[in-house]
Amino acid sequence: MISFDNTEIAFKYKSTRDLKRAHTMFKLVGKAWLVRFGKWITPWAFKLRLPIQGIIKATIFRQFCGGESIDDCDETIKTLMNYRVGTILDYSVEGMSIESDFDGTCDEIVGTIKKAKGNPAIPFAVFKVTGIARHGLLEKLNDPDVELTAEERKEFAGVFNRVDRICDYAHDADTPVFIDAEESWIQNTIDRLAESMMAKYNKERAIVYNTYQMYRHDRLDYLKEKLDEAKREGFKLGAKIVRGAYMEKERDRAAEMDYPSPIQPDKITCDQDFDASLELLMENLDHCAFCCGTHNEDSNILLTELMKKYNISQRDERIYFAQLLGMSDHISFNLAHEAYQVAKYVPYGPVKDVMPYLLRRADENTSVAGQTGRELQLISKEWRRRKGKKEKK
Repeated sequence: MISFDNTEIAFKYKSTRDLKRAHTMFKLVGKAWLVRFGKWITPWAFKLRLPIQGIIKATIFRQFCGGESIDDCDETIKTLMNYRVGTILDYSVEGMSIESDFDGTCDEIVGTIKKAKGNPAIPFAVFKVTGIARHGLLEKLNDPDVELTAEERKEFAGVFNRVDRICDYAHDADTPVFIDAEESWIQNTIDRLAESMMAKYNKERAIVYNTYQMYRHDRLDYLKEKLDEAKREGFKLGAKIVRGAYMEKERDRAAEMDYPSPIQPDKITCDQDFDASLELLMENLDHCAFCCGTHNEDSNILLTELMKKYNISQRDERIYFAQLLGMSDHISFNLAHEAYQVAKYVPYGPVKDVMPYLLRRADENTSVAGQTGRELQLISKEWRRRKGKKEKK
């Protein structure tokens, strides 16, 4: 059984100075009151043009982002690849609302695909549909029976063309692309876009991947349905399996608007569905390719055991493990050390524009039970190991 306790492997790529910085960072984001205060004060600080950008760039940005541009990420890409960990360049700019911004984001995503073409260090590209489409339009389209105005139909044609352009580039570059999942009230629209792209571009192998959030109680059945559809229609299903990132927002909205929550009743049920999805995909590997995107140690271990059970090589490119940059290095680097296919999401973008992403990461570390404590424990363990080794010399 693979072990995630080897901190020497997990943090070999970090200097002791970087370890200390990471330790400080996780101590800070582990304080819920400080995260809440940061979410409130940061937008005001930018509006008032206070000199906080340098502080952010040297702390939370450095921990969780690769740089402000694609080329800024070169050092991170190289460092990760030195330890057999791939990079997924994630342009994490949010909150755009006009067509020219959407076109610019589309160009940027195509740029990440061009960067990945023929480069084994960048095995995937990724994008969010909300980066290239107006949220309100996606929400209206979530109900397929709603009739759009002529102007909205024209607007959606532009959205479809951007998604198609990205997937077409990915297909030509032979670089798989993840379409990230988002809130349930726009996810039906995203699903339909992803499914049309899979049917078009996944004839030979999985190029387009949709994302399935297993904190929703309907997603395991939905995944089964889509797998059957792929078999019938003769294309490969691309699936990224995650637990999800919008749970509290989903529950709050459901309570406020008085509709049944789409979220699992408890964590145990979510974990069961996540693990069942891995087994389902392993049983049908001739018809799919998938990425296990989780920081949960048990689910990662389960997948390694399933690969052994089905006699699947660690190097099989139909199966990837993925974690976020700056988190769960004990999982990523120990898996890669054992020759499994692993990649890190590497967000990038101008500091001010990626703040919503960074604040979500801080939220995640305060809300996920044990996440911050586990990170601090492992960093401290490695720190002590290095100190003891130095003293012996």
